[in-house]
Amino acid sequence: MFDDLPVWGYVLTTLILTQVTIASVTIYLHRHQSHHALELHPITGHFFRFWLWLTTGMITREWVAVHRKHHARVETRQDPHSPQQVGILKVLLQGTELYRAETKNAETLEKFGRGTPDDWVERQVYSRFSTAGVSLMFFLDVLLFGLIGIIVWAVQMLWIPFFAAGVINGLGHWWGYRNYELADASRNIIPFGLIIGGEELHNNHHAFASSARFSSKWYEIDLGWSYIRCLHLVRLARVKKVAPRPMINRQKDSVDLDTVRAVVSNRLHVMSHYARDVLSRVYKEEKAKADVQAKRLLRQGRRYLIRHEFILDGKSTRRLHAMLADNATLQTVYEYKQRLQQLWQEKPATQESLKQALQEWCQQAEATGIRALGDFAVTLRGYTLQRVI
Repeated sequence: MFDDLPVWGYVLTTLILTQVTIASVTIYLHRHQSHHALELHPITGHFFRFWLWLTTGMITREWVAVHRKHHARVETRQDPHSPQQVGILKVLLQGTELYRAETKNAETLEKFGRGTPDDWVERQVYSRFSTAGVSLMFFLDVLLFGLIGIIVWAVQMLWIPFFAAGVINGLGHWWGYRNYELADASRNIIPFGLIIGGEELHNNHHAFASSARFSSKWYEIDLGWSYIRCLHLVRLARVKKVAPRPMINRQKDSVDLDTVRAVVSNRLHVMSHYARDVLSRVYKEEKAKADVQAKRLLRQGRRYLIRHEFILDGKSTRRLHAMLADNATLQTVYEYKQRLQQLWQEKPATQESLKQALQEWCQQAEATGIRALGDFAVTLRGYTLQRVI
């Protein structure tokens, strides 16, 4: 039927088909089923289930259970696919095998796979005949595209195992940049994800797992979110939750309960801003006036200054401490970073006590005489949940 297309026609068609598959994974399996970040119209949800049956053979309950366990046990021995535990090459090259092995774990399915579809079609078709769909897809591709259809089918079959099981689960915890310092090794692989539906923004997702939108910065493209917005416009999807975005009221000059709620709600943004506006700024200032030996210590410890302590190994920790021991200013701003984190980690009994602790932190930060720290304290007081007009 379409066996006389030009080469670019086959490439474009294959790309469109694979985009439907990645949209099914990121919207249906990931954001909808695993994290309940949005609701889907029954027609939309069943289309995604049917398409995944045709192009991947994956069972919803299995995928959801493995993914939820990944979040619950991230970077531990129980993580189904952590490159920090089993090595980056194993996840890249054998990610599918790691996934399949975990789907055989009855305890994983029972504990983490609850709430997934369990209707007649799921039990009698999709789960019972999980490989029948990909076989049907093979015949459809050959029927539509002739012998070229075999290549089209092969690309469809490799798309998710390569990009999801290999690249996202592997590189997404190994290489890339971080907007948020978490107690895991998650990374954003690249800000321009035009072929994997926003899944490349993995650090953002780990920071706000229940958010339907993965992008955080203006230059990050979350194609999956664009699809969701289109579905929302035609009432085929409803967004339940997105990651908070901080609002700053520059007129506020004291910490109140609104400040407390805003800071706790946006604590990851707060620490991200602290890393940029205080740690990085002070580091540059101290490096500019350091002698040769001090600059060497600064260079060795720079990358660890903003990292979460969880992901620092022994060598990294020693370099960080050597740099801090040699520079009192950096030592101070680093200690204030730790104190700021402890405010919400220690879970004070009341919001009033947290308000007092936050106010004291701001006052003491300004009293250090470190300009970057003082400026940040002023900004911190301005955090608000109220829209600034």
